[in-house]
Amino acid sequence: MTNVPGSNVRKRRSIGARALQVTGLGLGTAPLGGLYRDLSDEEAFGAIEAAWDAGVRFFDTAPHYGHTKAEHRLGDALRRYPRSEFVLSTKVGRRFVPRKNPYDGSEGWQNPLPFEAIYDYTHDGILRSFEDSQQRLGIVDIDILLVHDIGRFTHGDSNAHYWQQLTQGGGFRALDDLRSQGVVKAAGLGVNEGAAILDAMRDFDIDCALLAGRYTLLEQATLDDLLPECEKRNVSILLGGAFNSGILARGVEGDLKFNYADAPEDVIARVARLEAVCKVHGVPLAAAALQFPYAHPAVATVLTGARNADELRENVASFDRPIPAELWQALRDKDLLDPRAPVPKN
Repeated sequence: MTNVPGSNVRKRRSIGARALQVTGLGLGTAPLGGLYRDLSDEEAFGAIEAAWDAGVRFFDTAPHYGHTKAEHRLGDALRRYPRSEFVLSTKVGRRFVPRKNPYDGSEGWQNPLPFEAIYDYTHDGILRSFEDSQQRLGIVDIDILLVHDIGRFTHGDSNAHYWQQLTQGGGFRALDDLRSQGVVKAAGLGVNEGAAILDAMRDFDIDCALLAGRYTLLEQATLDDLLPECEKRNVSILLGGAFNSGILARGVEGDLKFNYADAPEDVIARVARLEAVCKVHGVPLAAAALQFPYAHPAVATVLTGARNADELRENVASFDRPIPAELWQALRDKDLLDPRAPVPKN
């Protein structure tokens, strides 16, 4: 681990046992694909430029975001910077083809590109998806390749079918071949549930997993099983969804989204309690939400989304803001934080 004094953003942690390090704060690009709100190219490029200027050097994307829009935008922006200075990840598991069916908006993308997904976790499907991403990004050297949205959260009862594509259909073998040949430096999963990561670790030697939510100010159940297993196996967590899809960014007066849907009443009530404690200690809820997961040794980076340069700068400031130790103790005292959870030390 390499630390830069005074900047959580620029701190570096290794990905598993690989010779690859990521900055403390990374840029996740689902918002750049138009999640919940359409963006102009200028807004998207402004967010990426602001991230670079702040010292962010890890960028994550996926074909799914905006139905390939985010990959196009991220590649267009990153190609102006020295390739050796940043780490790039994308995902496989969906191939995108020209749309035949009208888009119903259910996935949350606003003004996506005119393509639709075919789930394909087979050996050839993984390789084809990877090559398509290289072309969309305009960047051949992709550092981290993640299997996207495998698990019951996405596939329900069909998950066994798709998991079989990874195990018996050669999907994991394709990842291993790309990694062993040096085409990618690390491989893993990008999912919304800890159970899928635990399953993967039993079937394949992953280096890392992008986990959206599941270890946040609102949720710490992964301390029971997933995070200890990651430490044991030296699997790094790339923590996405620190705001739990939005509700922890602005609190109860902001975007009441939780886990990609409208937040239920019990979640809103818990956020109100978290927010009240933060206010007593003069700490913005967003700062506590972004910094909390990074205290865990299994977490290599915290990915933040931003729709424009101003949002990005606000998140950077939150990630670097000093937080008194008394806040974390107060959250524990009010049973709002698992006592086993490591907390930041400024």
